[in-house]
Amino acid sequence: MRFLVWLLRAFLFFALFAFALNNQQVVTVHWFFGFVWNAPLVIVVLAALVAGLVFGVLAMTPSWWRQRRRARQRPSAEPPAPAEAPSASAARAIPADFPDGI
Repeated sequence: MRFLVWLLRAFLFFALFAFALNNQQVVTVHWFFGFVWNAPLVIVVLAALVAGLVFGVLAMTPSWWRQRRRARQRPSAEPPAPAEAPSASAARAIPADFPDGI
């Protein structure tokens, strides 16, 4: 299994490396107020990926904080309630032709 994981990682690395080698053309990104940025296309794509990741993490942070606060407020001394056993009528609902319920 480890060999397959490393094989997948190697494939992903070489695919991204080939992508970077095929996208070395210089592109111009025009920002507001006349600001211009010239960079290789692969750098622009990587910067967009990083910006998206940062934006996603920042957007999720308030939700994470809220969940952590709720988890700390719950009393941990109480054990969870035991699950109820199925009733006898529910056990009889499965026909004898289908012992596994399918």
